[in-house]
Amino acid sequence: MNIKSLKCVIGILTAVLLTFCAAASGSDFSSNGNDRKGKYIYRKNCRVCHDGSSASTLSPNSKTQAQWTRTFERHERLACADEWNNQSPAELNDVFSYLYVHAYDSVQPASCK
Repeated sequence: MNIKSLKCVIGILTAVLLTFCAAASGSDFSSNGNDRKGKYIYRKNCRVCHDGSSASTLSPNSKTQAQWTRTFERHERLACADEWNNQSPAELNDVFSYLYVHAYDSVQPASCK
């Protein structure tokens, strides 16, 4: 194999690796949102049902950070998926930040009371 071919193979492998890493991280949500705004949005829009009356009781410490990440990545599977469409991506990211930062296994676990 000559140098030119080797460089080509290395380039292709690098591109594949970068694509794989981007796909693995896959979440459009990050904990860099405004968790204070997220708390307000959660209480206003989500807690209305997730208080045990219409849907199961849910608070930030109901799940681990990994579980919140999976929930947000797969939100279209939830019974309340249509409600998510009423929120902007920034608002959803703020809610994610609130839940993630105060998750069961976080440094600051909290409940939403």
